[in-house]
Parts: sequence; C-alpha cells; structure tokens
Amino acid sequence: MSANETAIAGVFPQPNEEQWRKLVDKALKGGSFDKLVSKTYDGVAIAPLYTRAANQAPRALRKTPGRWSILGRVDLADADAANKFALEDLEGGADGLHIVFAGAQGAYGAGLTSDSDETIAHLLASVRLDYGVPVLVEASPRAPNAPAAIMRYVDSRHIEPSITRISFGLDPLGLQALHGFAPAHWSEGAKTFAAAVKAIAKAGFSNGVVVADARLVHAAGGSEAQELAFVLAAAVAYLRVLTDNGLDIETARSLIALRFAADADEFMGVAKFRAARRLWARVEEACGLAPKPALIFAETAWRMMSRRDPWNNILRGTLATFSAAIGGADTVTVLPFTQPFGAADGFARRLARDTQLVLQDESHIDVVNDPTSGAGGFEALTQDLCERAWAAFQEIEAEGGLPAALEKGSFQGRVAATAGERAKRIARAKEKVIGGNEFPDIHEKTLDVAAPYDASRLSADAPAGALTSASLAPRRLSEPFERLRDESDAYAEKTGKRPKVFLANLDSVAAFTARANYAKNFFEAGGVEAVFGPEAESTAEIVAAFGASGAKLACLCSSDKIYAEAAEPAATALRAAGAKLYSAGRPGEMEQKLRNVGVTEFIYVGCDMHDVLQRALEEAK
Repeated sequence: MSANETAIAGVFPQPNEEQWRKLVDKALKGGSFDKLVSKTYDGVAIAPLYTRAANQAPRALRKTPGRWSILGRVDLADADAANKFALEDLEGGADGLHIVFAGAQGAYGAGLTSDSDETIAHLLASVRLDYGVPVLVEASPRAPNAPAAIMRYVDSRHIEPSITRISFGLDPLGLQALHGFAPAHWSEGAKTFAAAVKAIAKAGFSNGVVVADARLVHAAGGSEAQELAFVLAAAVAYLRVLTDNGLDIETARSLIALRFAADADEFMGVAKFRAARRLWARVEEACGLAPKPALIFAETAWRMMSRRDPWNNILRGTLATFSAAIGGADTVTVLPFTQPFGAADGFARRLARDTQLVLQDESHIDVVNDPTSGAGGFEALTQDLCERAWAAFQEIEAEGGLPAALEKGSFQGRVAATAGERAKRIARAKEKVIGGNEFPDIHEKTLDVAAPYDASRLSADAPAGALTSASLAPRRLSEPFERLRDESDAYAEKTGKRPKVFLANLDSVAAFTARANYAKNFFEAGGVEAVFGPEAESTAEIVAAFGASGAKLACLCSSDKIYAEAAEPAATALRAAGAKLYSAGRPGEMEQKLRNVGVTEFIYVGCDMHDVLQRALEEAK
C-alpha cells in the first residue's frame, strides 16, 4: 500500500513540487535556489528535494543476507589482555573480532607488536573459530608471520579451515600507500603476494584472503569517488596477479573482499556502499563473470574522530554504523569513542558494540534489503558517485594501473589536493567538527584508556632495497585545532592559568549576546578562554573589568548599530589600557575606523578561524 492510499493521505492534501517551490522562493526572498544545492568534493550535487526514482527494485546487498556481523577491535600489545577483552566482546554480543597489528592501516596508535606463534595462541585462546566466528586480520609489514602463525594455530586445534571465517586481509598496495614503500617493484612483489594467497587458499581458507582497502584514502582526506576508485584499482590489480599466477578468475574473485570507512555523512555514506557493489559488479561483468554480491567490510572513520569532547564520537559512530548497515556492509567495526587516546578500555568497547546491538535488535535496520531503493535522493547520489568513481578508476588504469600510479605518486597527489581543500574548509569552520572548531568545552577532563596512544605503532621500517613512493598520511579533521588546545593546556599547566580574551560587551544584553557567544566559541576552539565583560553603562566600567580579568586580548561584541555609536571610544580606551583588540562580526564600512583605533583582527563566520587563533593564542600568553 502506498502513502497515497492510506486514510491519513485523504485527510491531508498532498503537496506537489510546484507548491513547494513557491514556498521556498518566498523563504529565499529573492535569493538564488542554488543556495540550497550543496556539492561534494567530487562535484556531486546534493539537491534539497528529489522525486521518487522510477523502476528501481531492492537489491541483495550483503553477501549473506540478514544481519551484519558486529566485530570487536583487538589492538592491545599484550596478547593475554587482548584475549580477555576479545572474549568479553564475544560474550557481550559481538559476533567476531577485528585483529589489528602495529603498522596496519587501522593501527591508530595501537596494535599488537608481536606476530609469534605464542602470541597468536594466547590471542585466540577460547575463541570458537570452529563455530565460524568471523575474524578479520589486518596485514602489516611488522607482522609478516601472522598468516602462517594463524594457519598453524588452526591446524593445531584440528579445525577444518573451510568452516572458519578468517580474513587474512592481504593488501600490499594499501600498505605501500600507507608507508611509502614496497619491498620490491610490483613485478617482483606481485609474485610473492600471489604465492602467499595461493598457499592460504590451498589450505582451505577463502573468506577475504585479500582485501582492497580504501580506509587510508578516507583517512588521508580523500573523496568518496577516490576511495571507490582506489578499491576498484587495487582489486583489479590483485585479480590480474592471481590469474597470471595460476588461479582461475572465478576462484580469484571469490578470495577478494572490499573495505571502506564509514563516516557521519549519512547520505554520501549510504551512496558509497551502494555504489561499491554496483561498480564491483561492473568489473565482474567486464571480466566475463556473472556478478555476485561482494564481501564488504566497514569500519567507522578515523578521520571524523576527535580527542576534544570525545563523547561526540559516540554519535558520529552511530551515524556511521547506520550508513554502513543501510548501505549493505557485511561486517562493521565501530572504533571505540576513546580511540584517539589509545587502545580502549572495557567501557568504551562495550559502547562500541552496543551501538550496533541497539541498531540491530531494537531498530531492526537489518531486516530489509536495500531500504533506500527507489528513494530519489539516494538513487541519484549513488548513480552520480558511480559515474565519478568509474572515471577516477579509468584515470588510474590509464596510468598503468594502481601499482604504477602509486609509484609515480599521481594518485597520492590527487588525494592531497582534495585533502587540502577539505583542510581549508575545516580551518574556516565551513565544515563543523563539534568539540573542535565548533562548541568547544575548554574545561573537559581526560578519559581513561587501556593503553595510551603510541605514534610509533603507525610506522614500519622499509627493508633494504625497498621501492619508495609518496605516502598517504592518516589524519583526523580536528587535529589542527587540537594542537592549539594542547598548547593552551601546556601553558595552563606551566603557569596555573589559561590564555584569556576579554569580551568587551557594548550596550544591552540583547545587543551583544549573539556575537559574545560566537566569540566565546571562536576563541575557546583555540584554547583561549573567554571572560565575559559586564553589561556596563560606561566605557570606564568596561576598561576596569578588562583590567580585573587578567586578559591581554579584548574583543568588541555588539550589534552593527551599537558599533557605529560606541565601538571607537571603547576600542580607544581598551587600547590605552594595554589590550590587543579584536572585533566580532564583519566590519563592513566600519573597518578602517576600527583599525585606526587599534582593532587588528575581525572574527566572523567564514574567516580563516585557525589562522586567527594561532596568532591569538600567542598574543594571549
């Protein structure tokens, strides 16, 4: 039954697009409708309204229809402690495990540091691999023994490999992009890779032996189309190598899985996972294969996480999980909300798995295949993204394939260009990061973790004679603002007080509140504590309050009308009292007058927030 057939539809009139546009035009007051259309970094237009897509039927998204697998992250260096957390995850509702070694794409300042047989035995003790518990292993140049050690462990427990769901995650091109080196040129390294894959497959393992992984492209600031193109190019490169080294294409296809980061952008997130399946099906058809649902792993995005106000990471992780699940991911790993601080403790791990359990067991978002099918917005975004990703994939292929593109650095250059555009928008707060460049909590407390963040876990040493190339560096969007906050924290610890700015509020509360609150959020995003001035009737009171505040900076806050009347005398008096002056709001025609009386910086929506805060932090000390 459609909405138009229900009783309630007969009670309320059904508006059409023409009526909606009239209301929109009225609200815009002569402004361009294009203001309501946003664009992604790939140039995909996101419109405010779409019509229902015609002739679209739901598709089977997951490789195995039904629930996706909830994975618990295993990343503590101590294998016994890691095993304890792993078993807690499995007992607490997780379906499987995501094992991370130092030097892997998903290390994020943590990870196992040993790949010995003993470590693997302790790590997997009491994990029922014979029950088909999914286990995703992240390949790392620092853990070359891990695949063989895991196979020996399975054999020692007399478990038939074919009934396990272990993904060995071999991904040499992804690791080259991460670390900036390959042990040898691809023509030689490919043979070693193919031999390793064939040995694992011959032993009976078949669940994601190879993974084409786009998380790094996302973490380095790339776009959705660049992520999809990277995965397609990597998977095609692996297909070529495996078939060139003796595997039939059907077997080679079955050994490859895809992995993506899921972030809090719901629309593009769902479209990305849907597009991945369509694009992979197109590759299969080009290879003469009948398309089968790909095995797709998802992990909530490192890029979107923040060390400041980290509780917001729970909300981001929920949105990301929803997007991945709706988009058809087969497994989802939720990064614990404290991951930027290091390996998570039991509490953060429980929240990570409960995020998924609530979406499965209470919201039941897994019970419908392709729930966005036919929705005009999602269908249009999926199709647009497919077109741009395919063009980006063809560009890589025209360069000789992904190995050649990585060696030349051309792909890394394109990602860096996109990341640069993104960084500019973050610096100007055109993209919001709650707790970072928006709504900071300058007095927040540090959270506990099981093991602190260790930057050394991210790196790997290049062997002698390695082929070097440009690398893609994972980074979180909030890092530039976090560095300012860290500098403020260090200053406060050293001196007992934070750098401050005095908010010189002119006239009434009604006149100054909006800009005073904006200024508070602006300055505290950079670690400069805002001190509110009084609702004063005279300039002398404002100057006295400034002197008592202990601040070196002062920021004028009021309406444009009050600025025209009172800004110049207030600025003159504050400057005479030793203040370095800022003003909240676009100055307009007042700019030169205010500069003449000592105002050096103007803060407003769209200014280079990070640049201004760097200077303000130094001046406030």
